[in-house]
Amino acid sequence: MRPKRFRDRREAGRLLADSLTAYADHPHLLVLGLPRGGVPVAYEVARALRAPLDVFLVRKLGVPGQEELAMGAVATGGVRVLNQEVVEPLGVADDVIEAVTAQEMEELKRRELLYRRGRAPPNVEKRTVILVDDGLATGATMRAAIRALRRQRPERLVVAVPTASRDTTEALKTEADEVICAITPAPFFAVGHWYDDFTQTADDEVGRLLAQRQQPEDNPPPEIETTASNMER
Repeated sequence: MRPKRFRDRREAGRLLADSLTAYADHPHLLVLGLPRGGVPVAYEVARALRAPLDVFLVRKLGVPGQEELAMGAVATGGVRVLNQEVVEPLGVADDVIEAVTAQEMEELKRRELLYRRGRAPPNVEKRTVILVDDGLATGATMRAAIRALRRQRPERLVVAVPTASRDTTEALKTEADEVICAITPAPFFAVGHWYDDFTQTADDEVGRLLAQRQQPEDNPPPEIETTASNMER
């Protein structure tokens, strides 16, 4: 059974976890959410799989004057990925790349401190990592996250999202070891179209959810209830 629309990100995470049960109780599993909207989804996935939760931050490196055009990205762990298909044709100078990188690294560090509250970034080497967001349209941010994570040598890298366009999920299968998506509706429209409540996730909620998953006394997840009124095949 699949939902026509998700009530909110928490429900989306619980339903997404149904497709990830093979990873439950895996001894080296780590669930990483892309802030901010991916973290409530990732929280429910981590809770269902009884796995630790953390964030993986990605900051786009925009071309000066064309900031929406990504010439690369910086990510958790100080990793930088450059998009040579953009850098080379535009002739972006090295000093420009370094200046933009420094600016975005500062913002990334600020958010790391805000979300982790002093905790060190996780070690992903030789671990199975499930990378979660609330949905994928073009997949550009997720692609940067995958490439950055690859440099940290995880054993297996799984992308998991509640909803995405079919073209994007197929394209990401060449980058990740596995791509799991609860629904791939067509036409896709936009990620927010498939949520009744797509309210922006606040920074304090990200921090609170991460803190909750650090507590060993965390209770096992309740059974997921499904009803004919909000589910379809």
